[in-house]
Amino acid sequence: MEMIRLTETNIADEHICCAISDKKCAEGYQLKKDWLKVQFKDGYRFQKMDVRGKVFIEYVPIEHSWLPLFGGNYMVINCFWVAGQYKGQGNGKRLLGQCISDAKAAGMDGVVAVTGEKKRPFMSDPKFLKKQGFEEVDQAAPFFRLLALRLTDAPAPQFLDSTRSGRTPDDAGITAYYSNSCPFTELYTNHWLRGYAREKGVPVTIRHLTTQQQGRDMPVPWVINSVFYKGELVSLEMKAKRHLDKVIG
Repeated sequence: MEMIRLTETNIADEHICCAISDKKCAEGYQLKKDWLKVQFKDGYRFQKMDVRGKVFIEYVPIEHSWLPLFGGNYMVINCFWVAGQYKGQGNGKRLLGQCISDAKAAGMDGVVAVTGEKKRPFMSDPKFLKKQGFEEVDQAAPFFRLLALRLTDAPAPQFLDSTRSGRTPDDAGITAYYSNSCPFTELYTNHWLRGYAREKGVPVTIRHLTTQQQGRDMPVPWVINSVFYKGELVSLEMKAKRHLDKVIG
């Protein structure tokens, strides 16, 4: 199975794995491609297997990462997904291996990934990463973990202190943050969530992250999407209904 690196040259002709055939997410799919075109200029990598499915990894040098991390000379994994029939075939190891090889070639001190304390939707699997030599180097409430694969003895990155509480300063109703780094967010965070809030009669604030600095200012170490209720983080999932129903009643 061939591995393909997306670039400004071939992205118009290649799919980006997620939401390939979901017509509801057509807007978000194009916005993700547009987002990638800009990020490629700063060394962003999107590696995928040559199949029509979710088998890919995205990573970027830490100085160009949108995640609220401090530290230097590390590669940051943004999204890493092997799904369906492509699991259990070594594809995850091959994709991660390419990321590690690129970090070594660039003379970096290691690779980091934001995960949960267990496998959570839309987050890398901490169990898999630990099997590949990653170790936990930091934590943030309520469940975030920063895992690092060290290639040298240099200090590993850490979460910014502003991300550690698991809360947003906006404490009225629902608050959601999202970026176009995922093709699903435009539909489910910006459109679906607004409809849900109207149905429940709850005020809603949607914060669209459009710059690296906005990502680094996040109250939690996650920039794909996050949903809060009365200041508390309740979900990172796109369809947050069951989580919100528990706290809204």
